[in-house]
Amino acid sequence: MSITPADTSRPARPAVAWIGLGIMGSPMSENLIKAGYDVTGYTLEREKLDRLTAAGGTAAASVAEAVRDADVIITMVPASPQVEAVAYGPDGILENARPGALLIDMSSITPQTSIDLARNAGRKGIRVLDAPVSGGEAGAVEAVLSIMVGGEQADFQAARPLFEALGRTIVLCGPHGSGQTVKAANQLIVAVNIQACAEAVVFLERSGVDLKAALEVLGGGLAGSTVLTRKKDNFLNRDFTPGFRIDLHHKDMGIVTDAARTVGAALPLGAMVAQLVASLRAQGDGGLDHSALLRGVERLSGTRI
Repeated sequence: MSITPADTSRPARPAVAWIGLGIMGSPMSENLIKAGYDVTGYTLEREKLDRLTAAGGTAAASVAEAVRDADVIITMVPASPQVEAVAYGPDGILENARPGALLIDMSSITPQTSIDLARNAGRKGIRVLDAPVSGGEAGAVEAVLSIMVGGEQADFQAARPLFEALGRTIVLCGPHGSGQTVKAANQLIVAVNIQACAEAVVFLERSGVDLKAALEVLGGGLAGSTVLTRKKDNFLNRDFTPGFRIDLHHKDMGIVTDAARTVGAALPLGAMVAQLVASLRAQGDGGLDHSALLRGVERLSGTRI
């Protein structure tokens, strides 16, 4: 089944089921609605379902109800266990989606979970893409996410119009699991970058430099990065309202360090930053934005938090 129905009596755009309406899932699903897609959503929080219906979507009472008539099913949940929980079992996606449906998992999970999901879904006649994203809450709201995709070329091409309603950089990275592997590398780079920025902030402040001016000029040179641009105000205002929580980055650093061990790649900086992320989480900061790595540097520097 094509995800664009051939029957002209049906909507021109595929019917979408969206599972998981968190910090990322809510604005992403709303961007699909704005682009003209019919979106039926399911999540555990009633207020998130109310937000979806206020945006023009339809709330479902279960995963099974959400996916039953969908041409495309998109999942955006925290980790591999949640993906497996919504995918498998009598009330899950694989038992209730119709053959020919396209399942796009946009969660950040282990590559092996994606590979296993594609294999198991294929036995049910359901196609799968792994399509994790980068860009955080702001990127989701602004529909400028970077989307890294694993799967078949034909399925990628069929899904591209949906991806274009969600992001700006959209790349097929290889077979199933490849999107998740690239996302793991992305999270490694982001974590190391945030840690470097956090250390620079403490160094600049301890040196008596005007921090706002310093970050402005650094952002215009070789030290500039999307991380610095996006997180500058977090550092300046000590505002760690979660756009991407330390808890989730801790999970992602576990994914990348485990995957690197499997393929024999050394990650000396990554391993160190993974420990710093874990330390921050152990000190009760897991619910804060990952820019709160600044708090860890401040603690190491003797600053009272």
